[in-house]
Amino acid sequence: MNKIEFENGLNEMGIKYQNSFYEDFDIYRKLLVEWNENINLTAITEKNEVFIKHFLDSIGTFLSNKVPEGGSVIDVGTGAGFPGLAMKVFDRSINLTLLDSLNKRINFLKEVSDQIGLESVNCVHGRAEDFGKDENFREQFDVAVSRAVANLAVLCEYCMPYVKVGGYFIALKSMSYKDELDQAQKAIETLGGQVKEVIIVPLPGIDIEHTLIVIEKVAETPIKYPRKAGKPVKNPIL
Repeated sequence: MNKIEFENGLNEMGIKYQNSFYEDFDIYRKLLVEWNENINLTAITEKNEVFIKHFLDSIGTFLSNKVPEGGSVIDVGTGAGFPGLAMKVFDRSINLTLLDSLNKRINFLKEVSDQIGLESVNCVHGRAEDFGKDENFREQFDVAVSRAVANLAVLCEYCMPYVKVGGYFIALKSMSYKDELDQAQKAIETLGGQVKEVIIVPLPGIDIEHTLIVIEKVAETPIKYPRKAGKPVKNPIL
């Protein structure tokens, strides 16, 4: 995928931009493929697929119109930086925290940030359940995002504690989201959330659509959440 194809993809998706930062995304892609030889970052390594299924998919988060300019964003369980780091490459104004439980992935994210010259990126090694209790992180963010980490009920317990009242949790999901969303209703309400909308994200060039589940934080998360590591998965709020 060259720059024109990438920008055509953004236009197709309805993403507004002044600079697509194509060259920086290509640096990111090359580092992803290089590091992937030694640590498991992604099963997707072909250039077009990386641009569509990782970069454009991540940038699609901005279709929610819930990420404020200069806002604070945390990506919980970020893995190889999707969607959070790709969002930051595209919109330099956001103040980004990337949280992941594997230190090797954190080192990769730092390397990408350094190579591209990104500022205001905080790469944090740790578990979502632990940092969700930390006063430096708890209810400190305008937006929390997460992709492909857990089912929605569990994901809400990981992510909602980080969001300020009035902010948003945006979950990136496949088109088979409906059962998950139905099962997560109790968790969403218990954790102080309210579903605002579900947005369809068409990925250009391939016959795949994804969704953004947009949840507004309308009340503080009860202090007992998140529970200790392992509890949300073993005993989700259902």
